[in-house]
Amino acid sequence: MQKLVQGIHRFQADIFSDKQELFAHLARGQRPQALFITCADSRINPNLITMTEPGELFIVRNVGNLVPPFGASDGGEAAAVEYAVEALRVEDIIVCGHTGCGAMQGLLAPATLVAMPSVADWLRHAEATRRIIDQRYSQLGGDERLTAAAEENVLDQIENLRTHPAVAAGLKAGRLKLHGWMYKIATGQIFAYEPQRGQFVDLTQPENPTP
Repeated sequence: MQKLVQGIHRFQADIFSDKQELFAHLARGQRPQALFITCADSRINPNLITMTEPGELFIVRNVGNLVPPFGASDGGEAAAVEYAVEALRVEDIIVCGHTGCGAMQGLLAPATLVAMPSVADWLRHAEATRRIIDQRYSQLGGDERLTAAAEENVLDQIENLRTHPAVAAGLKAGRLKLHGWMYKIATGQIFAYEPQRGQFVDLTQPENPTP
């Protein structure tokens, strides 16, 4: 806790004072460009990896960056999605998975979740991912299998997003776009899914602009 409190003091002294105009503007309301859905993993910092300021991302975090289908959960994900699309009028929704995801490890090895029944129950929203990995990626093992699960999970959660009425309406009206990203922790790279290629491509390469 001491480190956190010291951080608060540093924020007030070094950051807030330099950005008073920004925070005064934000005090009057928010207008984020994108809804960023990612994992609760402590190694993921959406504003850091996208170099965005406060107010530019509306962030939803949970174990495994899951978005249950509309009506399938009592969690806050549906409310956050609806608010971002209808009230904040975001233009983009990004689902961002990552390498070394503990949620995906648990999904692939459910026996490890015996002492975490709430986590096991939550991961039922990624059941489609588990089945896809079992059926299509049986040849993979270790980190390759885990990364494949994280990538497939991103795509499955995007499909779940489409079941939300606000998202479906926004897509139909052409005012909303969905994006699937993968963050590679060891290198800082972001890979974005390109439907035309059917694969994730490195956004950090000049020849791969943001889709």
